[in-house]
Amino acid sequence: MIDLYFWTTDNGYKARQAVEETGLDYRVVPVNIRQKEQFDPEFLKISPGHKIPAIVDPDGPGGRRVTLCESGAILKYLARKAGGALYPDDPAVDQWFFFGTSTFTPLAQQFGLFFQRFGSDVPPAKAHYDAVLRDLLGVFDRHLADNEYFAGGYSIADISSYPDVHIHGANGIGLDAWPNVKRWHDAIEARPAVQRAWGDY
Repeated sequence: MIDLYFWTTDNGYKARQAVEETGLDYRVVPVNIRQKEQFDPEFLKISPGHKIPAIVDPDGPGGRRVTLCESGAILKYLARKAGGALYPDDPAVDQWFFFGTSTFTPLAQQFGLFFQRFGSDVPPAKAHYDAVLRDLLGVFDRHLADNEYFAGGYSIADISSYPDVHIHGANGIGLDAWPNVKRWHDAIEARPAVQRAWGDY
């Protein structure tokens, strides 16, 4: 059974969504980042950068124990372990997967920082990241106008962006201005595995 070290962040939900979609056996190990549990010496052995999510798989390749941090690495590992359906051999999957993990999520997190978590009101930063998020949603909307999902069928390319679209788009600035993103978001939100991933733990 895989141990998923989890907290309710966008990246945490990426990993939980992926493991739910694969059907692999797992259990959630909460790491309360509000209480700084990510700095526990035992957790640092699993996630040297003191970030969640992280996983421990006692039955990795060749029967060896695997520990992984970084949500992108976790998504790829889980998809491959489950047979690869969520990570098909298509360069477009990597393009949108890396865009989600390396471009969209970090910028969306800055939007969340200044609009939700920062203790001071910084109007120039808020205006900047509001414009950035809207631009990125426009990138997605144009692509999704001709594609049901980001790259062929539903894959880790979609999982890598869905949590931030859900948190900062659907439940933040709204998605009415980006109807193709809304259609994509709502289809993913309705998936049973996604509903389980975003449920109680």
